[in-house]
Amino acid sequence: MFHHRRMQLLCAVSAFLLLVTVVATQVVSTATVHAATNTSQFRGVNWADPRDNYANDPVVPSGLSTSDSYSTTYAKASTIISGFANNLGANTVRLPINPYTVNGSFWNSYTGAIDVATNKGFKVILGYWEGTGSSKDGYVDNMTSFWAMWSTVTTKYANNSQVYFEPMNEPYGYSQSAWANLAAQWISTYPSIPKNRIFVSGTGWNDNVTSVCADSRLNGTYLSLHHYGFWNTSQTSYSGWVSDLENRIGSCASRTVVDEWGAPMTTGLDYNGAINGNYFIAYVQADTDTFRSLGLGSVYWPGLRTGDTYSMETLNGSGTNLSLSDNNASGVVRLKYAFGLISSPGGTTYYKLVNRNSGKVLDVVGASTADGANVDQWADNGGANQQWSLVSTGSYYKLVNRGSGKVLDVASASTADGGNVDQWTDNGGTNQQWSEVNSGGYITLVNRNSGKDLEVSGYSTADGGNVDQWTSNGGSNQQWTLVQVS
Repeated sequence: MFHHRRMQLLCAVSAFLLLVTVVATQVVSTATVHAATNTSQFRGVNWADPRDNYANDPVVPSGLSTSDSYSTTYAKASTIISGFANNLGANTVRLPINPYTVNGSFWNSYTGAIDVATNKGFKVILGYWEGTGSSKDGYVDNMTSFWAMWSTVTTKYANNSQVYFEPMNEPYGYSQSAWANLAAQWISTYPSIPKNRIFVSGTGWNDNVTSVCADSRLNGTYLSLHHYGFWNTSQTSYSGWVSDLENRIGSCASRTVVDEWGAPMTTGLDYNGAINGNYFIAYVQADTDTFRSLGLGSVYWPGLRTGDTYSMETLNGSGTNLSLSDNNASGVVRLKYAFGLISSPGGTTYYKLVNRNSGKVLDVVGASTADGANVDQWADNGGANQQWSLVSTGSYYKLVNRGSGKVLDVASASTADGGNVDQWTDNGGTNQQWSEVNSGGYITLVNRNSGKDLEVSGYSTADGGNVDQWTSNGGSNQQWTLVQVS
């Protein structure tokens, strides 16, 4: 992919769930290999270099370093791969390579990431990215280095059935026939590689697979498709996006894996909400429904790439003490639905918490998705940062913010009056658990750790009035109404 991953998006998010009718009339053809169901095949994420994978030096996925030893790389990757599995239900990771990565000293370390993934039962797709060169042009930069790279990679992993090979990512410099010729040459150069472990990219920016699908020399391979919402910012129709995707696949659904698709996950968009003219929401709903309907394997861009607004996960920690956290709860739900892991993308009920004194709602400041982001009150604007689900932990509840996926938290587990309230990744702490107490037609929310009530500080009625905890005093600033929004 290219520089669009740095896009920023400001939008209003609607509060109502859209009931989606899947429009999928595509006839699936029989082929030598099958994307089959997501559950049994490719439920994947890309793990990418923070600079993007187009580089004139080794590509280094987020969290790794060229100075890492094999054992350090293995340890870091072990945590990250486990995070992809535990948080997202993934069983596949797509990793970048280039000649600088493979033909130099970094390869001995980088193989640690590949090895730990396959040892954990993951499929690994190794895809070649060209460098930026004097002008990034969509061609293989140096054919001698290219073939040397692939000889090294195939020699090491030809006998590992969990490793798949993608000769080139986004071959947009080549004509349809020239690209098909190069893909066919790759296949003939490495006859020991089974065709059902080869991903032939679609033409252009991997944006259409119909021509490579029709080339008999490529029969038996998987076909790699990319599909992005930013390609048509005026397309806000769900059915329009379904048609767009199906037209790029043609009759080749049984061989196609969408190994790049993605949308902003750090801007608070609700991908289960009403489309309301937002092309990203329309696109994500259409794509995930169509993946599910046609049984397409998919590999989200990116599962992890530091600094990318599209990243599904955030990397926390340092050294080998790492963890992953989700950036957008609705995005994770949509991903799992596409993977076939849940039966419906809906099902969560969200509420606004309206303060009795001020009439304003509980709000995460700036629609932040960060740990420690402050919680205040604000006039109701329909934003996902003002909507909360109540998740039972037995006798208590976690309040999960719709925009961030993080939970309502008393900072630093304070037990003092005035202890600040923020949001934080769910860690099971009692400072993140609340009981609901009826109070004359309203409720008070009592923190399990401190025993104090959630309140708007100083009886403020202003936008931005801070929310903290305080000893129960029966004040209207400690009383709330739950208003269901979906």
